[in-house]
Amino acid sequence: MEQNQLIIMTQKEARRYEIIKKLLTKKIDGTEAAKALNLSVRHVKRLKKRIAKQGIKGAIHGNRGKISNRKLDPKITEKAKKLLRKIYHDFNPLLAQEHLRDDNQIDFSKETVRNLMITEGLWDAKKRGMAKAKRQWRERKANYGEMDQFDGSYHNWFEGRNEKEVGIEQCLLLSVDDATGKPTKAVFAPNEGVLAVLQFWKEYGEEHGIPISIYLDRFSTYKVNHKNAVDNKELMTQFERAMQQLDVRIIHANSPQAKGRVEKMNGTFQRRLVKEMRLAKINTITQANIFLKEVFIPKFNKQFAVEPRKKADLHRALSDKQVKELDSIMSVHSERCIQNDYTVRFKSNYYQLEEIQPTTVYKKDKVTIEERLNGDIKLQIKGKYLNYFQLPDRPKKEINIKLPLLTVHKSKAHTPPPNHPWKRAYMYRRTSNLINAIK
Repeated sequence: MEQNQLIIMTQKEARRYEIIKKLLTKKIDGTEAAKALNLSVRHVKRLKKRIAKQGIKGAIHGNRGKISNRKLDPKITEKAKKLLRKIYHDFNPLLAQEHLRDDNQIDFSKETVRNLMITEGLWDAKKRGMAKAKRQWRERKANYGEMDQFDGSYHNWFEGRNEKEVGIEQCLLLSVDDATGKPTKAVFAPNEGVLAVLQFWKEYGEEHGIPISIYLDRFSTYKVNHKNAVDNKELMTQFERAMQQLDVRIIHANSPQAKGRVEKMNGTFQRRLVKEMRLAKINTITQANIFLKEVFIPKFNKQFAVEPRKKADLHRALSDKQVKELDSIMSVHSERCIQNDYTVRFKSNYYQLEEIQPTTVYKKDKVTIEERLNGDIKLQIKGKYLNYFQLPDRPKKEINIKLPLLTVHKSKAHTPPPNHPWKRAYMYRRTSNLINAIK
């Protein structure tokens, strides 16, 4: 019956059988057979022995017809497909593979998951297209803390959940270390405005220290883009002024591709973070910022960060002087003139300077107003903070007050009239305290 048995062979196996048959009949030697089959002499000896013993069947691979040791368990495969359809339908294969492994103990390779997703219609197998023009990839900096790339990314991070509270789009402020590719800090902020950015870098300095340089775009928060700035190099934004005080070098990119690492990281976060927050049922900015700091970024860095070429950390710890002045540095500075009645007007509010000051103050002096991140207003002149109180409404106009200056000692040269704010300050404060007590 064996003579009538049909044996199916590939062309490769048939050729092997013919060559080994010649070797068995001594028409060729082992070396010539090895050259003809492009195999080692040792392997040819194994084939010769097997075919001599089994005949034509010896040329066929021994595992033909057997179940592969690598065949996936049909039950586990079906479970994986169900999870992919129900939960991970819009994940990319790598992220889906990670969650199947970590959350469901299904340890498939990325390629296996990719093929399952293609089979289920959840992933499109992209055809290789024409090669795109490539930019030269700039070599990474050598040290951690040598340069951070920074950007803000507006996106529907919460996928429409809790839209009344968080809005349709949210802004993620993100910094990425150039040497390691680590996201060093990420925070959801109201916008990419100056207050949010200053708050970001204030917290960054307290957590990590100050980097040597920051690479960012030419958004108006970071650079004065007015045409006059071309001729007047001294024009700078609040952010540039703050970084100058901290001795941080600012580098402005001429294109998004120039700061490609943070741009690419924004895309990665938009693919990964959105889905991770969905799985973790995070619906508020506060929850998201905690999740970023304590869960997402540590896990992300552990998986994707690279080793820098050099081991030194070039972040500079804040000095005692910088720590003391940090609230002042990371505030919005504006300049105003002291009026004849020693008031300062700022954003429709009126601030009355008190008669006793830590330094000599004259009418028409320029005073620096600091809008602190916590909402406080500070008035500074000659490195000293002035004593003042806010007036409830616009003061009556006084052409000129005879008092020539305010200083550390009370002057006897001028007695303010009864209706002057200095006279009313005590009563105003007392009334305010009573109203607050009643509330």
